[in-house]
Amino acid sequence: MRVRKLDRPRGWSFVFAASILKPVLFATTKPTWIDGTRIPATGGCIVAVNHMSHLDPLTTAHFVYDHGRLPRYLAKAGLFRNRGLGFFLRAAGQIPVQRQTSEALGAYDAAVAAVLAGECIVVYPEGTLTRDPGLWPMTGKTGAARIALETGCPVIPVAHWGVQKMLEPYSTRPHLFPRKAIRYKAGEPVDLSDLVSSPPSAADIKVATERIMQAITEQLADLRDEVAPAVRFDPRTQGVSQIGNPRKKKRPGDGRSAQ
Repeated sequence: MRVRKLDRPRGWSFVFAASILKPVLFATTKPTWIDGTRIPATGGCIVAVNHMSHLDPLTTAHFVYDHGRLPRYLAKAGLFRNRGLGFFLRAAGQIPVQRQTSEALGAYDAAVAAVLAGECIVVYPEGTLTRDPGLWPMTGKTGAARIALETGCPVIPVAHWGVQKMLEPYSTRPHLFPRKAIRYKAGEPVDLSDLVSSPPSAADIKVATERIMQAITEQLADLRDEVAPAVRFDPRTQGVSQIGNPRKKKRPGDGRSAQ
């Protein structure tokens, strides 16, 4: 049962997705939602989440949906290339992102427009599955901060733990049974009020990004009852690829085209 009613009609795509995915998730997970009502019930907002598994977009959608919002994702453009999946994702209002290309600006504009229209945007600020060996949040990309500073919308930091037991990062072998306990926790809106300017400076965007990542990390530390690393993992300084599967050996031409 949802914690609160949805803020707007679902449309056929969400009706279809919920009818299939919710029974599957109830059969494979034991979810615990903590402070999800910190997600605004109405109005434009950003839900900024850590990313550990290719399954966590589904469980995150469940968390957001149960708290009365229809999630719109900034999703990598490759998912839209399949004709059937692409049609469904567009019908559900998901926004394709051409990562590491100039075309990513179009996704930014679409996200800003969606927030200004009162919608809930889900963003993975890391831009990809975490490369941190302990599965802590990495350094963040600037997209969530830029959208927030452009629109003045609240940013809700959300962390989750347990989904990685269903599907490890970059694994193709899910472990769905027995049911896995997953936990989600939402924090208070990230305070960016002192950084709002027009247009925001590069320095302000950098500070806002770090505040968002720190807030997500604090929620995850609470869930894990552990102390997060003092220094955030940075793929650029660690010599790790920023997109794609870092475990795969590069072939000639890898890294030149966006994913």
